[in-house]
Amino acid sequence: MLSICCPKMSKKYTAPRLPLKTRLMLAAFSIAAATSRRSNFTINRSFMKLFDPKTPPSLKPIHNVSSFDIPIDPTQKLWFRLYIPITTTSVTPYSLPLIVYFHGGGFCFLTADSKQTDQYCRRLAREIPSAVISVNYRLAPENKYPCQYEDGFDALKFIDGMNFDNFSAKVDLEWCFVAGGCAGGNLAHNVVLKAIDYKFTNLDIIGLITIQPFFGGEERTESEIWLAGVTGLSVDLADWYWKAFLPEGADRNHPVVNVFGPNAVDITGVDFPATLICIGGYDVLQDWQKRYYEGLKESGTEVYLVEYPKVIHGFYGIPELPESSLLIHEMRKFIKKQTANLLNCHTHID
Repeated sequence: MLSICCPKMSKKYTAPRLPLKTRLMLAAFSIAAATSRRSNFTINRSFMKLFDPKTPPSLKPIHNVSSFDIPIDPTQKLWFRLYIPITTTSVTPYSLPLIVYFHGGGFCFLTADSKQTDQYCRRLAREIPSAVISVNYRLAPENKYPCQYEDGFDALKFIDGMNFDNFSAKVDLEWCFVAGGCAGGNLAHNVVLKAIDYKFTNLDIIGLITIQPFFGGEERTESEIWLAGVTGLSVDLADWYWKAFLPEGADRNHPVVNVFGPNAVDITGVDFPATLICIGGYDVLQDWQKRYYEGLKESGTEVYLVEYPKVIHGFYGIPELPESSLLIHEMRKFIKKQTANLLNCHTHID
């Protein structure tokens, strides 16, 4: 685990060194997002499509991973992309775990078939290895809260009834991990919280992985002040996302935003799954993510924290950065630990 030395607010912000390709990609997406966002909290989708290339599914393996698009509710445009790795090894000798993944984009941008989402999920499937389901949920501002959480929960219920026998690898639904990056990390947490009281037939959520989760509050934290104009996600952009996402009249102390704030749901004593949290040292949201870690720990949840001091928000989707690979290694260790714990428990019972 890497630690962050919290900088003093008087310290001048210096952008981390990034590969030229990464800088150009971030600059293009930032310009596109800024241009497509309107002051009335709507989005010019036609313009944004020019900067959000899509990738089709591929039954023929790409980098040893096949992918399939599966509809859930066409009336809501709810579907997911399933990734199955072609591999002779696994986390255990028996079958593959399942990662249900929610993409980032501030609840407003990107989709399950966006090129960067597809590349990251394909990489997870290959390197963990694991079956991966990338959920395509409805976007704000056209669809405000709670549509995204409803879509995520509906996806879990659909997966619970799926038959994976027709695919090339055995998938164990009792080894399910819900994961997400950025806004997807927020979505993953809140969907898991909703799922705790639901009785699934086959699905068992044994782990939560939140990568730089998108949380916030009305208060301005030290990192939000010090890193206000940081590369990747600025305070102004985060504020715009919350306005576009939340219902009329709600503020950033809404319980799905400030999850351990004044209006939060008390999860003390709740059977919340083991959780892995990733934080970056140049992420404007890092103070909220640390509060999330502390809140889970105080509630009695088994929780692990990984910190990378030199990365920006969204670093995990940039394969050129070494920390992106380090995080996948941490995810693999976490998944192995939780599946091993379950196997040991079953062996003991038998």
